[in-house]
Amino acid sequence: MKRFCLILSAVLAFTFPAQAQEQEDDNGLALPRMVSFRSNHVNARSGPGSRYPIEWVYKQKNAPVEIVAEFELWRKIKDWEGSETWVHKAMLTNKRWVKMSKAGVSNIYAKPQYDSKVIAKVEDQVIGEIEKCPEQKDFCLIKFSTIEGWVSRNDFYGVYPGEIIN
Repeated sequence: MKRFCLILSAVLAFTFPAQAQEQEDDNGLALPRMVSFRSNHVNARSGPGSRYPIEWVYKQKNAPVEIVAEFELWRKIKDWEGSETWVHKAMLTNKRWVKMSKAGVSNIYAKPQYDSKVIAKVEDQVIGEIEKCPEQKDFCLIKFSTIEGWVSRNDFYGVYPGEIIN
């Protein structure tokens, strides 16, 4: 029994450091982190491998997701609705995009302040490219096709609170 406990202790001591490495990926990037879909057809699987069944298919290229775990070539992601699933890392890009998440429409402002001119409106679920999110601002500069303007951080998914993107 004592020998069993020593072996079990050795196995546990060897196992737990591997879990601590889960905070960085093979590129040394921290977890969690935001990324986006590279394709308009991304298979979402129940586990980290092609042998796991496809639960659903994401059909929106550039939609932002959060990587919350990694296993070899597979990334466990959390989407804008809070669902978690596994996708192959080749289906993801580090280019940052946002997805409008406020129900209805959101204003796009000429300047990063609510009392500036509204230059356009954007509907929920629309994808936009992040140009920048300055320090100590409640707004990010987002490009939607040919329209570029400032959008409240409360209106979209894809940027962490207080995150700075230049």
